[in-house]
Amino acid sequence: MGDETLKFLQRSKYRPLLLKSLENEVLMPKEISQHCGIRISHVSKVLAELKSKELIEILNPEEYKGRLYRLSDKGIYYLKKLDE
Repeated sequence: MGDETLKFLQRSKYRPLLLKSLENEVLMPKEISQHCGIRISHVSKVLAELKSKELIEILNPEEYKGRLYRLSDKGIYYLKKLDE
């Protein structure tokens, strides 16, 4: 499982970038977009991918707009693995 998740992250330039932007942060998609310098449409797509792999968490899932995202424990683990 671990190798597949690491490969999943490495296959995209945006996935590691978004994980890194959430390191020690709780951010909304617009803030992530501004922080990373990528379009909001890309951010939304990548957030959905990272969520499907349980690498991030939504703190207020009942909200449609203004959702807050942070790294999950699994996301923190793989962010460290990417830095190795």
